[in-house]
Amino acid sequence: MENSEKKKPKLKMAVYWGAACGGCCVSVLDVHEKLFDITELADLVFWPIALDVKYDDVRAMPNGYIDVTLFNGAIRNSENQYMAMLLREKSKILVAYGSCAHLGGIPGLANFTNRDGIFERVYDTSESTVNPEKTRPQLKTQVPEGELHLPYFFDDVLALDQVVCVDYYVPGCPPQTERLVEVFMAIATGATLPSKKTVLGAWDKTQCDECIRTKTDKKTIKEFRRPYEIEDDGETCFLEQGVICMGPATRGGCGYRCIKGNAPCKGCYGPSPDISDPGAKMISSIGTMIDSNDPVEISEIVDQVADPAGTFYRFSLPGSIIRRKIL
Repeated sequence: MENSEKKKPKLKMAVYWGAACGGCCVSVLDVHEKLFDITELADLVFWPIALDVKYDDVRAMPNGYIDVTLFNGAIRNSENQYMAMLLREKSKILVAYGSCAHLGGIPGLANFTNRDGIFERVYDTSESTVNPEKTRPQLKTQVPEGELHLPYFFDDVLALDQVVCVDYYVPGCPPQTERLVEVFMAIATGATLPSKKTVLGAWDKTQCDECIRTKTDKKTIKEFRRPYEIEDDGETCFLEQGVICMGPATRGGCGYRCIKGNAPCKGCYGPSPDISDPGAKMISSIGTMIDSNDPVEISEIVDQVADPAGTFYRFSLPGSIIRRKIL
């Protein structure tokens, strides 16, 4: 019909995971009925867990063919790296989706060791392993059907933007479904997007600025305890109860859902823009709250923090200042 509006062509969307648990892909499905809004505006052209689209199909796409790619997962091996570079080439907008792509995530804790240390633990010394010949995975194996290949396992886990240029970041482990819908709808409707490199769906302020638990700003910590060791009243700041909460070193914007569920913040949204290193910020925050002026007692209290490196850098080691342990 002459008066009818010409239908806008659908966006082409891709979802891919690198080194990740799969939770970010599940979060895409968690849009529930909003899925109909997304599928009305976009066609999924590549999503390995849901579509039978091969790497060769992606290679055959013209550069810039994909309007937006949600890349979740860190870069752990040569396949992750190759796909990050390929999808960067084929995508107009590349989004680091979730904590692992954003800052390295939990896979990034592997940077406290290296490739040899991981292989030794997995293939030699773990309690369930019997491997007297110290067999290791081979990059190439010949079988009657041809030659099989495995990706090369890197020494370092990398965040996505340490491999390719990233347009936007959506933090979280996994990101909130509402943020995904907001980001997608903004792109699909042609809304004015923030400047490149922006972290979407998050505050510039910290989790503590968002949290409504009671804080007294007094020196209250005499000992550090695990969450199961306290009788949480549901109202008092976790840190003031001696439980490590990453709120002082973590972006707000997630709705502090963990804290609402009576669990301390773990730091999955990453540090706010004015925090250069989450571990250093947490040490500083803890130092201002310890109720002692005795250096020996302070040292004893700090030593009660279980696995400080793994706690303070749970989601952010590759993207932090220290990046990895020097071996």
